[in-house]
Amino acid sequence: MTDFVFTALRLIFLALIYLFVWYVAKGIANYLGLGTSLRTSRPGSRLVFIRSESQSGMHFTVADSVVLGKSPDADVPIDDPYASEFHLRISRRQGKLSASDLGSDNGTYLNGHRLRTPVDLARGDALQVGRTVLEVR
Repeated sequence: MTDFVFTALRLIFLALIYLFVWYVAKGIANYLGLGTSLRTSRPGSRLVFIRSESQSGMHFTVADSVVLGKSPDADVPIDDPYASEFHLRISRRQGKLSASDLGSDNGTYLNGHRLRTPVDLARGDALQVGRTVLEVR
């Protein structure tokens, strides 16, 4: 009976070690951007101002293409001193949202990384323009 218990405990311990190693490897892959995530497979269609001095809670839906910026002529004006007149374009292509910086001085950041080329957006992504943060929903 004791041999059976020790063998079962060894197998459980071995399974826990494999599970731990798999979990750590998956976390590292996601951190490096190599992993797949459920949220990347679901495109969003609405953006919400998460952090803004005067626009928190406001939201808008992207039907075709919108330009965000400090200019009153922008499709979605942003009240942020660090935003350019025409800072960022968000467009819908093949059912997915795509963001591209329009040559702004201070840049646009997606999940903490500066946008250099157009990139597809997914639910939960955070876009930062100056101090303003928008989330894709």
